[in-house]
Parts: sequence; structure tokens; C-alpha cells
Amino acid sequence: MKKLTGKEVQDLDQQYVMHSWSKQGATHIPVEKAEGIYFWDYDGKRYADMSSLLVCTNLGHNNRAIVEAIKEQADKMCFMAPAYASEPKSLLAKKILDISEDNMGRVFFTNGGAESNENAIKMARMFTGRNKIFSRYRSYHGATLGAGNASGDWRRFAAEIGGANGFVKFIDPYTYKDGFEDGEDEKASAYYLKLLEDQLHYEGPYNVAAIILESITGANGVLIPPKGYMEGVRELCDKYGIMLICDEVMAGFGRTGKMFGFQHFNIKPDLVTFAKGVTCGYVQLGGVVVSKEIAKFFENEPLLCGLTYSGHTLACAAGVASVDYYLENKICEHVEKVGKVLADFLDEMVEKHPCVGQARHIGLFSALEIVKNKETREPMVPYGVANTIMPSIMAELKKRGFSTFGRENNINICPPLTITEEELKEHLPILDEVLTWVDETYL
Repeated sequence: MKKLTGKEVQDLDQQYVMHSWSKQGATHIPVEKAEGIYFWDYDGKRYADMSSLLVCTNLGHNNRAIVEAIKEQADKMCFMAPAYASEPKSLLAKKILDISEDNMGRVFFTNGGAESNENAIKMARMFTGRNKIFSRYRSYHGATLGAGNASGDWRRFAAEIGGANGFVKFIDPYTYKDGFEDGEDEKASAYYLKLLEDQLHYEGPYNVAAIILESITGANGVLIPPKGYMEGVRELCDKYGIMLICDEVMAGFGRTGKMFGFQHFNIKPDLVTFAKGVTCGYVQLGGVVVSKEIAKFFENEPLLCGLTYSGHTLACAAGVASVDYYLENKICEHVEKVGKVLADFLDEMVEKHPCVGQARHIGLFSALEIVKNKETREPMVPYGVANTIMPSIMAELKKRGFSTFGRENNINICPPLTITEEELKEHLPILDEVLTWVDETYL
């Protein structure tokens, strides 16, 4: 096949490809190759991937252990129907259970995060015989019908056209926005948990099948729950017989310094959804880990969930290699170490820049809240309003070789978990420079 030039790749993309969450017909950077924490365009310009693309390339680009596992499996068998057992699928299910809590029993594999949440919702409804699903406003669970309706941010609106029934939103613990100060965790948790329990009563708690939440809210600004909040949600679920679904699509697989984000709290979910970091995006894969109680239920009742590519052979081989790499290379310990470097830098940005209201960070999962007024905590742009300010900030970062993303008035910084202290220290000054530009341009 003839090798295309960068301009040809870009032109074909602009003319024929539909891109998500945007108007069509724009030009996009054509990427030729990627390695480690970097990718390059066709002109040879290097970009530091400071968001792990979509918080998925946890082990960096072109990780040879994963690539070789995919090649080896491709030579044997790329795909086998889900009705059969395959070595990669069997091994990966066991490995995932080994890194899960001791109440978990089985794994159902999907193609990605949205399908993981979609099927977790279906399982919770089948298991409880109830319909309603509670989820939070500052959340994203996917773009399929059920996952889209469970999502809270404005990306749910298209999924709500025609709609799906039984989805109820509740308020997140967004302590910065709601005026809480550092050290007020107990007060904040009590406030948000009372709101949740009141709403459960208004909806009828015994009509609620599940509460689904990101253990740590990801794309919507890395919102870390105050101490006691997650334990309180677990208690409410136990009180009313509600299933707790922890969405670990972004927070899972070492991102926070633990294999799963919920492991920072004293809880055991009933269902855990995952994707992204399980294969680092090399091949599409997701899944749902279910408790032993739910697993037992489906030994006597048919599981009415099915996907042609459930437990895809090639994807599971990539998953086995990825999980092995996390464990053998002590990635969680590395994340804790380099995460302190990132945290110290981001905290310094709060002190230095008038446009930075708050830094939120746990492991290599972080975000800066960009504000117009630090005293009033007024966001740089109103929620859900189309604007040019935040896109211009992202464009300025990318122009300087610092690639990341953000939602609303947040800048997310979530680099590959393999990043070194030296690489962080090389590229973080670009963020400092751009924040100075924001101070001068927009304040």
C-alpha cells in the first residue's frame, strides 16, 4: 500500500471521518508514530502526551510487552466466539479477580467503558428486580443509550432524545464549587449524603436498583470525594438493598496509585466497571467485575447480556500482558512516587497564578480549576456554555508540545503512568508558561 503523506492523511480525515463531540469538517493533526510518553506528527514535531490520550495509554505508547503479546496471539488465533473458552480470556478474568476485592466473583467482558456501564446497569436491574438508576451530574459513563442516560454532563443530551426510563441524577460532592474549605470533609460528606438520602426517599429507595458513580470523577475535573463520602454511599446502598456500581474506566489500573480508585476508601462495591487501562487502548476491551452474590444469582438465572466480541481473544491477550506489566514493574508504587512531584508542582501553580483556583490530584490523576476570580471561585467560563476561552488554552498548550484535554473550566493532567520524574520536570514548565499567558490574556 502506498504510504500517505501527512497532508493526505489530514485531507482524507477532514473529508470523510466523523469526529466525536464536535462540528464536522475541521482539520486534525495527523499523527505518524508514538513511543513512550510522546507522539509525533508527520512534520516531526514531538508532543508530550500529558493526558494519556483519553486517560487510557497508562503504560505509554508502543509498550513492547503489550505489542509482542498481541503479535504472538495474532499468529495463533485473533478471535474466537464468546461461547468458547480461550486461554487469554480465562487468564485475564482470573488476573482481574486477583487484583479485585475478596467479595468479587466473576468478570463479564465488553468492548469498552460505555458497554461496561451499560451491562452493569442491566445486571443490577436483573438482580434486584428494580428499575431506577441514580447517577451524578458531574459524571460521564459513556455514549450508548443506558450509559448516556446515566451520564450527567451535557454529553447526555442526545441520549435523552426519546430517552430511557428510570435514570435519576443527584448532586456530586463538588466541594470547591459549593464553598467548602480544606479540612471540612466531615461537614461536606454529611451535607452531600443527606441530599442523596432525601432524594432516595423522594424517588422511593426500594425502586432503586443501583447507584453508579465514578470512584473519582475523571473527565469532569478529577473530583475527589471528601473523607467519609464513599463509605456513606455504601451504607445507604446497604440500608436500602441498592447495588453500588463503581465506574473505574478512568481511575482504574494504577491511575491513582492503587489498582482501582475505590481502594482508597473503605468500601467494597457490588459491581466494578473497567476499560481503558486494562489494555492501555492497544485493543478495545472493557468489562464488569461482579460480586460473588451476583455471580451466584446468574448461575440460576440466564445472564441476558451478550456481545459478539465479548472477551475478544486478541484484546484479552493485550490485557494479560498489561496486567502483568503493572504488577511486575510495580507501577502503583511508581505512580505514588512521581505523583508527589506532579502534586507539588500543581499546588505551586495555585499559589502562583490568579487564574488557578484549585489543584486536585491523586496519583497521576489531576486537574486544575481555571477561574475568573479566585476570591469568589467564579469559573473562567459558565458550565455548559460554548466558549472560545478554554479551547484557546488547550490550543496554546498543544502549540507548545503539551497535549492534554479538559472539560468546562478544568485542565486535566494525567500522563502515562510510566512517566519519569525527569520527563515531568521537563514538560510541566510549559503548563506554567501557558498559565501566565492565561493570567495576562483573560484576567
